[in-house]
Amino acid sequence: MQAFLKGTSISTKPPLTKDRGIAATAGSSGENKKVKPVPWVEKYRPKCVDEVAFQEEVVAVLKKSLEGADLPNLLFYGPPGTGKTSTILAAARELFGPELFRLRVLELNASDERGIQVVREKVKTFAQLTVSGSRSDGKPCPPFKIVILDEADSMTSAAQAALRRTMEKESKTTRFCLICNYVSRIIEPLTSRCSKFRFKPLSDKIQQQRLLEIAEKENVKISSEEIAYLVKISEGDLRKAITFLQSATRLTGGNEVVEKVITDIAGVIPAETINGIIAACQSGSFDKLEAVIKDLIDDGHAATQLVNQLHDVIVENDNLSDKQKSIITEKLADVDKCLADGADEHLQLISLCATLMQQLTQNC
Repeated sequence: MQAFLKGTSISTKPPLTKDRGIAATAGSSGENKKVKPVPWVEKYRPKCVDEVAFQEEVVAVLKKSLEGADLPNLLFYGPPGTGKTSTILAAARELFGPELFRLRVLELNASDERGIQVVREKVKTFAQLTVSGSRSDGKPCPPFKIVILDEADSMTSAAQAALRRTMEKESKTTRFCLICNYVSRIIEPLTSRCSKFRFKPLSDKIQQQRLLEIAEKENVKISSEEIAYLVKISEGDLRKAITFLQSATRLTGGNEVVEKVITDIAGVIPAETINGIIAACQSGSFDKLEAVIKDLIDDGHAATQLVNQLHDVIVENDNLSDKQKSIITEKLADVDKCLADGADEHLQLISLCATLMQQLTQNC
């Protein structure tokens, strides 16, 4: 009888624990739904035109269009991470509001198929759609749609040529915004149909200010010196700097972000290693040089990264004459081209450092 009673007492408890388990699971899933992990690049992307930093001319034109003026076809060009895509997306959200944004904006980038067939079908079909609908908040809505072609410099010439007629024919209902890094890769007939805006690399002060704001909001422990170093290695690319900051924060696990962590994440070759290569070249010993290069490659450093960093070191070296600097930088350019074409890293670095050794040992 006692065994039976024990059995019943045990059997009555599981439903309670099960219910509690279900409730706990539901609670945890509810919490997970509330907090969605988003990359900081997207989380802190400008939501309105006023938040766009350091691009006064573009912001002024877009503000006029937000006030009711007509918007021309646009061509944004400049280095990566300077806010080209963020600017037009922020302007489109302000123009159309959250409801009409999906209906009025077509965005295509390099990851989408954008050959001549897509321009003729998808873009042309979207451009021909009649504009309808009004904003729920009562604000005036412009009578046109926007087609955003991100990374337009990777489109084929045939696809760009097919776009010309569509831009002219659908000018009453559609505006085009082409975004690229290299304006020279856009065909002349397209550039002549657009208002061109050059996006300048962001100043160090603007970047430091933005990174400090993000660090404060995310409770990141980082000094102003480390922020300055982060800005230096990101080379005017704010997107890269924010990504490095987030990666470094995750890696340190709440501890203070230090220069070594940033260096490791960014793939930057440490200054000691660069100095070691210069010292090996100055020694005049080819065996020492080859050993240093082998260690560099074994450590997993990229040859292209070494070329970029060596360039800065050579240009700033006061012990070299202008003629020596020109010879070394010419060799750097040759090696960079060979590496881009798929040449062997070890051989190219040996060749580069041999030239460097010749020029450095002339002073001895």
